[in-house]
Amino acid sequence: MAEVTGNIFDSLLQQVQDFSPSVEDVEVGFVQEVGDGIARVAGLANIRFSELVRFANGVAGIAFNLEKDNIGVIIMGEYDTIQEGDEVRPTGRIASVPVGMGMVGRVVNALGEPIDGRGAIPATEFYNIERIAPGVMQRQNVGRPVQTGIVAIDSMTPVGRGQRQLIIGDRQTGKTAIAIDTILNQKGKDLYCIYVAIGKRRGEIARLVATLEQNGAMEYTIVVTATASEAAALQYIAPYAGCAIGEWFMENGKDALIVYDDLSKHAWAYRQVSLLMRRPPGREAYPGDVFYLHSRLLERAAQLSKERGGGSLTALPMIETLLGDVSAYVPTNVISITDGQIFLEGELFNAGQRPAINVGVSVSRVGGDAQTKAMKKVAGGLRLDLAQFRSLAAFAQFGSDLDKSTQRQLDRGLRLTELLKQPQYQPLSLTDQVALLYAGTRGLIDAVPVERVRAWQEGFLRAYHSQHAAVADAIETTKIVSDDNEAKLKQAIIDFTANWS
Repeated sequence: MAEVTGNIFDSLLQQVQDFSPSVEDVEVGFVQEVGDGIARVAGLANIRFSELVRFANGVAGIAFNLEKDNIGVIIMGEYDTIQEGDEVRPTGRIASVPVGMGMVGRVVNALGEPIDGRGAIPATEFYNIERIAPGVMQRQNVGRPVQTGIVAIDSMTPVGRGQRQLIIGDRQTGKTAIAIDTILNQKGKDLYCIYVAIGKRRGEIARLVATLEQNGAMEYTIVVTATASEAAALQYIAPYAGCAIGEWFMENGKDALIVYDDLSKHAWAYRQVSLLMRRPPGREAYPGDVFYLHSRLLERAAQLSKERGGGSLTALPMIETLLGDVSAYVPTNVISITDGQIFLEGELFNAGQRPAINVGVSVSRVGGDAQTKAMKKVAGGLRLDLAQFRSLAAFAQFGSDLDKSTQRQLDRGLRLTELLKQPQYQPLSLTDQVALLYAGTRGLIDAVPVERVRAWQEGFLRAYHSQHAAVADAIETTKIVSDDNEAKLKQAIIDFTANWS
């Protein structure tokens, strides 16, 4: 017994002698003031801008203001249980999100954490949410199209891979519908999609995700959400987090599309955070750097050069206007940053023209470079035809006696307008768009009654794919309309229209 006791004593003595205390040098701050989603923290002299900190209750925050004797932290969650005097510890990590193929098909919050109930994301790489945009020498010209599946856009305001195309209009005019149709149309086109929902209701996002799942679009889509019920800080960082996720695809030689829905609410969230941080307000109470807020985000969309892998990130930001006022502060800022805009008009929407695109105000500064040769061939004069139709329609209201050529232009304009109407969640393939526009611009459906153009369109597309599949497949594959295929397409439209009528 004495021998056992002696062994235990020797063992304990050896452990005591071998013990060397390790002192961890950790900087710890404390909360001076807290409220409305922000906190003033003292004692963190070595903190960096945008560094993540952790409060005593486990909630994260981001260092937003670096002042002489304290820092302003925006709190990324519930702040009710944070008290004055609570400890605040820096994490040593700049605000970042997980990136990679493991993100595809997931619904995440603004910090990249999964909220879809499908477990952790297997990510081994993280990107800072704030990153420097590629320089001019790292880019190349935009020259490949993003087929939206929407006839009015692909024909007149085309979007190229690497472009920034603004979708602008009043609320409830179909802005989100255009973005969702574009995502649905990317199936099988090697284009990954990121949808960033800012300030939307939870139910609205749930319905949107369900729509994407029903159409098989979640296989190549990532949804980043910062709902209206979440902190303004999360709504502020959500677009940057989504952009960082998209940049991983771009920098790895892949193509990605990111939708910011919408940047008006993003600016509101930033204004709220800035005012709470006592940053000086400017016009409409926005801080002075509200232009930089969006420019540093949208500049990150690019078509990289072949030396950098040739990947691209295409941005579709949205802006909500009030009574169609595009000259307001935030709309004009974003218009000046982007490469064109798709303007949705409330009057057109209420008149049944959906998508309610005003082709006179909408423009793409990339233009034909982002179109296939097939689309260029059939849609070259479409914008001019519609412009002439609008001016003639306004003139015709004041008189009833019109000559035959004027009446013919009016009739064709009415039919073209009907062709541009498109139901939601029904994007059209390139070959379908080319066939319909060829029929409309070449006057091959001038004999079809205006009220029956929709029925003609549905019937013709069924016949086109069943009886003329070779022509349809050739146009879809080669992206051109050869003389031989043009003759066959024209004859197919003439034959169908004669039998159908």
